[in-house]
Amino acid sequence: MSRLKICITGGAGFIGSHVVRLFVNKYPQYDIVNLDKLTYAGNLMNLHDLEDLPNYTFIKGDIVDEVFVNELFQEQKFDAIIHLAAESHVDRSISNPLEFIKTNILGTVNLLNAAKNEWKDNMEGKTFYHISTDEVYGSLGDTGFFTEDTAYDPRSPYSSSKASSDHLVRAYHHTYKLPVVVSNCSNNYGSFQFPEKLIPLAINNIKHFRPIPVYGKGENIRDWLYVEDHASAIDLIFHQGKKGETYNIGGENEWKNIDLIHRLCKVMDELLQRAEGTSAKLITFVQDRAGHDARYAIDCSKLKNELGWKPSLQFEEGLKKTVQWYLSQEEWLSAVTSGDYLNYYESQYTKR
Repeated sequence: MSRLKICITGGAGFIGSHVVRLFVNKYPQYDIVNLDKLTYAGNLMNLHDLEDLPNYTFIKGDIVDEVFVNELFQEQKFDAIIHLAAESHVDRSISNPLEFIKTNILGTVNLLNAAKNEWKDNMEGKTFYHISTDEVYGSLGDTGFFTEDTAYDPRSPYSSSKASSDHLVRAYHHTYKLPVVVSNCSNNYGSFQFPEKLIPLAINNIKHFRPIPVYGKGENIRDWLYVEDHASAIDLIFHQGKKGETYNIGGENEWKNIDLIHRLCKVMDELLQRAEGTSAKLITFVQDRAGHDARYAIDCSKLKNELGWKPSLQFEEGLKKTVQWYLSQEEWLSAVTSGDYLNYYESQYTKR
């Protein structure tokens, strides 16, 4: 296997850190460059175990900065991009849509342009892999699944910005022959997720006897994908996916939000040795999110049939494993919830 220099954007984030760790450890012959702006969701503590490995480099930078991105590509001579950097929290997109437009659309175009310019004389062996979301497809009714051919129908500033970036990636493939692949995934869960998202938020609140906020009546349905299974799918698609193609990645685990929370409460009571039903008393229904999609569900048969991927865990097993991780990582969770993790870069990298 040839030596590649791969830039993974957003590599200090939740999903990105799992992808970086997988590639650094599995492919010692690759040079992995983690490019991250280190916003509130980027946490280098997620990757402290990789810091001294010879095939790993961290670079702090903003993909919205066109000059920086162009200079980086000219200096580093990347063979491939795995693009995960994105603003991704729907609630934040509702209150501040412009930030999502800048990062998710303009940032992606900056990367596309830089790749196009650097690879224009020789596209052979190059890959621009864009990671997206199932939210671009809109909302499902009680039946049916999103496929790679489902028409886009985004409902939030977040999903609209991701849909725009998806279209631009495909446009660069058709217009400039840029070698791209795209994947759209369902809701991820697992270790190192910032506790603004449902599962780690609920875990942290239950632990401290705080209310567990649930939108509306909790009837919204999501397909849950274990983050390490997502990383393994990204690995497969990067190496074996056909250029110009899209692959949907789903966990095949549909749960109503309220059922998920009840299941999580049961696991928390068990692991914290509390009386059954203690955590469920913390459930608090709050006003529903504006434009809240009813149901997401992914048909990932293309990925399974063409590349041989399948989820490794059922949700109940993955959820318990996730809860155990958060309960055992008191230092990490404390640093994230207090904001101390934001100082990690200064303490670990500026002295080098």
